[in-house]
Amino acid sequence: MWLKNWGWTIARGVAAIIFGLIALTRPGITWFVLMSFFAAYALIDGIGEIISALSKDAPQDRPWGLLILRGLMGIAVAVLWWVWPVSTTLGFLYVIGAYAILGGLLEIGSAIRLRRIIENEWRLAFAGLLSLAFGVIVFLRPAAAALAMVWVLGAYAIIFGVVTVALGLRMHRARRTLTEVGHALPFNNRLRHQT
Repeated sequence: MWLKNWGWTIARGVAAIIFGLIALTRPGITWFVLMSFFAAYALIDGIGEIISALSKDAPQDRPWGLLILRGLMGIAVAVLWWVWPVSTTLGFLYVIGAYAILGGLLEIGSAIRLRRIIENEWRLAFAGLLSLAFGVIVFLRPAAAALAMVWVLGAYAIIFGVVTVALGLRMHRARRTLTEVGHALPFNNRLRHQT
C-alpha cells in the first residue's frame, strides 16, 4: 500500500527544504546548477522546435523559419554553457532573455493564428506576454533577474518541502491508525497485510 512510502515522502520534502535553504543562502552555487538544468532544457527544447518545424504534419502557415531559428538558438545556448560555463554567465543571461522574448513573440503569434481554431487562446497569449516581460527584465536588470530566479526557486523548494513533509507525516499517522484498527479486529488479517 502507498502509505508504506511515508518515509521516502518525508525524505523528499527534507531534501527540497535543504535545497531551498542552499538556494537562498548560497545563490552562486545554485545559479550554476540552475543554469546547467536550463542548458539541458534548452537543448531538448531546441531539438523539439526543429523537429516540429520540419514535421510534415505541421500546418503550412506555421512560421517554420522562426521555429528553426529558436531551435538552433536553444542548442547554441546549451553548447555555450557546457563549453564556457563561468565566462559566459552574463552572456548566458542575455541569451536567456533573448530566448524568452523570441519564445514569447512566437506564443503570442500562435495565439493570434489559433484564435479561429481553439477557445481560450488568450492563455497562450498571456503566457507569451509573461515570457516577453521576463526577457525584457533580464536585459534591463540581468543581475537582479539571476538572483530573482534563484530566490524564486529556493522559496518554491522550501514551500514544496514543507508541504511534502506534512504529507509524509499524515501518511505515517494514517498507516499507524490502519494498523491499530487491523490489530483490533480479530479476523481482519487482510487489512493488516496491506499496511
